[in-house]
Amino acid sequence: MLYQALDTRYDKISYRQCGHNGLKLPAISLGLWYNFGDTDSHEKGRKTIHKAFDLGITHFDLANNYGSPPGSAETNFGRILIRDLKPYRDELIISSKAGYYMWPGPYGEWGSRKYLVASIDQSLKRMGLDYVDIFYSHRPDPNTPLEETMSALDFIVRSGRALYVGISSYSPEQTKQAAAILRDLGSPCLIHQPRYNMFDRWIEEDGLLQTLSEEGIGSIVFSPLCQGILTDKYLNGIPVGSRADKEKGKMNWQDRVSKSRIAKVRKLNEMAKERGQSMAQMAIAWTLRKKEVTSALIGASQTVHVESAVQALDTLTFNFEELNTIDSILAEK
Repeated sequence: MLYQALDTRYDKISYRQCGHNGLKLPAISLGLWYNFGDTDSHEKGRKTIHKAFDLGITHFDLANNYGSPPGSAETNFGRILIRDLKPYRDELIISSKAGYYMWPGPYGEWGSRKYLVASIDQSLKRMGLDYVDIFYSHRPDPNTPLEETMSALDFIVRSGRALYVGISSYSPEQTKQAAAILRDLGSPCLIHQPRYNMFDRWIEEDGLLQTLSEEGIGSIVFSPLCQGILTDKYLNGIPVGSRADKEKGKMNWQDRVSKSRIAKVRKLNEMAKERGQSMAQMAIAWTLRKKEVTSALIGASQTVHVESAVQALDTLTFNFEELNTIDSILAEK
């Protein structure tokens, strides 16, 4: 069946200015890291993307290595784009990144000009695009001069491969340096993509949020739900077939789904109920309470997850007592 976007798609979601730049992003963005590879249901992913756009989520976030196998998320998104979303291309913000391992040899990861330019060309081919809206350096490279990495991003913009550039997981000092280089080159840093959630507050503690404010850079935070921990999914143990069940032994899942951590989530969940929200909705709203946060980047395996995330925008404010209670719960040993 031919997809036609809802006429009401801009009625339910808010859009935020990305730092001191002209671009606005939806308060909720959809990441295609985990559920859009060849090992996942293509039709399920297609319906999820349809639902997201129908609710006003215009930003779809990818990277060269997303999906299983790596690259398959971009390929599958490209198929959906051509089949369903091509008429709406000018309404979409499509982002990709490069920095992690993608192919063998010395030019298949990190931040060299060789790798970044080759990566964006491959990503454009996989998605069937002439350009992406945002292209990121996915992680800082300790062995490549920052000037080379930023110069490559500037070249990617000037060659028409991307409209804006960003960085991900850079420290405050690295962010300042990268922003200064890009500003001098004439391709200002639009956005930073850091990890941020109730259990991981490094961007507050290390001063990144203050740096972003000073530099006029927007931010889009990934893992606002701590990969599902900040939901009601694990309150009664690890469900069979869940991500934590499938990935036992990987990515420190045993630490993430610890008894003490879930005990905190139970208390937070009761607080969320008092606010008229689900645990996931409160966790998303909590990340968006910071003015420096432009958008919260969610992953979703079902359309109901997208609907629930957008409903979080109905209650974004926290009073002083609520914030203190959350801090007290998180500080418990």
